[in-house]
Amino acid sequence: MKTEKEKMLSGDLYHPSDRELAKDRTKTRFLVRSFNEISEAEEEERISLLKELFGSTGERIYVESTFRCDYGYNIHVGENFYANFDCTILDGGRVTIGKNCMLAPGVHIYTNTHPVSAEERITEIEYTKPVTIGDNVWIGGKAVINPGVSVGNNSVIASGAVLVKDVPDNVVVGGNPAKIIKKLV
Repeated sequence: MKTEKEKMLSGDLYHPSDRELAKDRTKTRFLVRSFNEISEAEEEERISLLKELFGSTGERIYVESTFRCDYGYNIHVGENFYANFDCTILDGGRVTIGKNCMLAPGVHIYTNTHPVSAEERITEIEYTKPVTIGDNVWIGGKAVINPGVSVGNNSVIASGAVLVKDVPDNVVVGGNPAKIIKKLV
């Protein structure tokens, strides 16, 4: 029988109140709080905490405070990753972000979701869908990437965009729900 953590990681319905998951979130809250309280002058210490928090990283990463996430270990970022102020990543599921990606202020990325049926939802179960962001992607301020969405290489997500479906390579998308505004060469 799968543990609740195994169910979460595989995208099955799970109970987030599970003791092991609660312990993981408590540890993550401590690391995130520590990261957010460290002065930018202590860049090496900040990067060290991020590398401890995230599942994997490139060598060059930079995240502004404040940053928030659920578990951290489900976040995988490539080389030359940058996240501006107030980034939130709900990472019950895997979040994979390629190399040379930039997140503007207030970007939110969600993998956690809930059943649509009220009868199921009130039991407090949830499930996850992975989010994948390709290489060389720029995500504008206050954009929201919803569970299960993939963003293609070299694409630009306009400020305030709400992504509810996959984005192909080499496009600019914007709006709510986000639509292709133009194709890039």
